[in-house]
Amino acid sequence: MQDALLSIYLFLKSGHVIFMVFWLAGLFMLPRQCIYMLDHAPGSAGEAKWADRMGKLRKIILTPSLIIVWVLGLTMAYAGGHFSSGWFHAKLTLVLVLTGFHGWLVGQTKKMARGERPLTEGRLRMIGELPGLVLIVIVVLVYLKPF
Repeated sequence: MQDALLSIYLFLKSGHVIFMVFWLAGLFMLPRQCIYMLDHAPGSAGEAKWADRMGKLRKIILTPSLIIVWVLGLTMAYAGGHFSSGWFHAKLTLVLVLTGFHGWLVGQTKKMARGERPLTEGRLRMIGELPGLVLIVIVVLVYLKPF
C-alpha cells in the first residue's frame, strides 16, 4: 500500500497544496466578511445577504477544503513515513490550531448570522491575520525540516 501511495505522492502533494490554498483563502476571507456584516443592523436585508455569503463560503469552500487537506496530508505522512519526524509533529500541531481556529470562526459567524455581534471590527482585523502567521511557520517547517 505504501509503495502504491509513493507512486502517486506528487499528485497527493499537489492536491494537498491546492486545497490548503483554498482553505487558507477562506480563513482570510471569513473575518473580512464579518467586518462587512458589522455595517448592517441585526435583522436587516444587508445582514441576511452577508450571512448567506458566509454560509456559502463555509459550506462550499472552507469545510470541504479542510477535509481534503486533512485526508491528503495524513495520506502523504503515511506514505512518506513522516509520523516519526519532529518537524511533522510541529506542523501537525499548527494544523490542529488552524482547524480549531476554523471551528471557532465558524461559530462566531453563526452567532453573527443570528444577530449577535461577539467581535469588534478591530478584533476581527487582528484575528484575520492569524492564519497567515501560522502559514509562515508551517511552510518553513515543511521546506526546511529544521528538526
